Amino acid sequence: MTSKPPYITPASSEEVSNTDPDLISVHEFAPAEVSEIDLYQKREKIYTRKIEGLFQRLRMFTGWPLLMGYLLLPWLQWGDRQAVLFDLPARKFHILGLTFWPQDMSMLGWVLIIAAFGLFAVTNFAGRVWCGYTCPQTVWTSIFMWIEQRVEGSRNQRIKLDKAPWTPSKALKKFLKHGMWLGFAFLTGFTFVGYFTPIDELGYGLFSLSVSAWAGVWIFIFTLLTYLNAGWMREQVCMHMCPYARFQSAMFDRDTLIISYDSARGDPRGSRKRNETSAEVGLGDCIDCQLCVQVCPTGIDIRNGLQYECIGCALCVDACNSVMAKMNYPKGLISYTTENALSGKPLRIIRPRLVGYVIAVLIMCSLLGYRMITRDTLVLSVLRDRQALYFQSVDGLIENRYTLRIANKTEQDHDYQLRINSTAELQLRGSKALRVESGEVRELNIQLLAEPGSLKTPSVAVSFIAAATDNLDKTVTVESRFIAPGSEH
Repeated sequence: MTSKPPYITPASSEEVSNTDPDLISVHEFAPAEVSEIDLYQKREKIYTRKIEGLFQRLRMFTGWPLLMGYLLLPWLQWGDRQAVLFDLPARKFHILGLTFWPQDMSMLGWVLIIAAFGLFAVTNFAGRVWCGYTCPQTVWTSIFMWIEQRVEGSRNQRIKLDKAPWTPSKALKKFLKHGMWLGFAFLTGFTFVGYFTPIDELGYGLFSLSVSAWAGVWIFIFTLLTYLNAGWMREQVCMHMCPYARFQSAMFDRDTLIISYDSARGDPRGSRKRNETSAEVGLGDCIDCQLCVQVCPTGIDIRNGLQYECIGCALCVDACNSVMAKMNYPKGLISYTTENALSGKPLRIIRPRLVGYVIAVLIMCSLLGYRMITRDTLVLSVLRDRQALYFQSVDGLIENRYTLRIANKTEQDHDYQLRINSTAELQLRGSKALRVESGEVRELNIQLLAEPGSLKTPSVAVSFIAAATDNLDKTVTVESRFIAPGSEH
């Protein structure tokens, strides 16, 4: 099956439908010489060229902390436990000095919403800087590409190697590259599982071949996924699997900071000698060296305009600036800029959409902080006996039976005292003092008794109170009912 592709040439562009004049369009491009493409055509491998520059040094300060934080965080200790541990069997989630329970899972929803709105705000202000500088897919792919360059050589050497017939030297290089890929992928998978299983126990289990089957399965799965995503699929994940590339244009406007080519300065393009000025040859500043294309990890030509495949990594900016420096031309032919700046219009940093995103993030962060500060560390639940509304005790008293559950959600053991509060004269029978260990849920059965003629109504409100008797200074109250004869009518 064949189909004519949507494409745009520099002279005639066809923009994606957009009814908001303040938004900018994202284009799809195909080579000008292509009239038809096969929808099932084989993927063309992208050979990226190594480049140095300001923004690549900046990426070192964003990518490496993320990578090292991911690998080292499970090894940090907090007291007698792992600092970050999502203990699923115990249904406890430890993050530094905080412990969260299943009842606190609503806060996870808050965190995800805050992260989403934070991403929206950053995207509206500075485009896809998250994708280009801190996205795990970008960071891990960069590590795999660095390994590839170290083993197989420069861009031209890798192209030549892939086209060459198989030899022992080529087989050795390929084996070494994929072995290093699998090694780093295994480290990634092992670390990921280490967030859910104590990592020291996991490491000992792997060393002694006694690791649990499920831990081994998950390590294998994440090793395989890392190997495929960062080693083989690479830009395909960003272009076809990540939804962010598709809806990013909805958050862009003409004041969003994006990577753009200054066509007014660069066109018409053409080669020239190093000591020739653009005016002497009658061309723009772009010497058509294709270096911006060769360094792009998604294989696009930024000179064709903003495209959804662009991840904002600024490799093309550093590449173009290096060429401009050699030609003694001003830098910035490809740069971080805005559509309004390119058009000579004033730049608006503060705008309604960005302000709205920031306000929403601040409000949600405040609510989440309040929720974390005021979350319950002592939980008391009361369940009346369902077998009967009331019982007649051996000494003639009206008896109601209850099951109480007390959960200590702190990191220390605590002592608690039970008492009741009611307008009726009720007697509490059962244990009134108990000790609940850290993370424990204690269950106890108690009875309330009353004289048959002492109740004015057949149903009386009663409050169960659990109060800490040590330095916790925590009290929790739960309302229930005491039922006496006559309430069934």
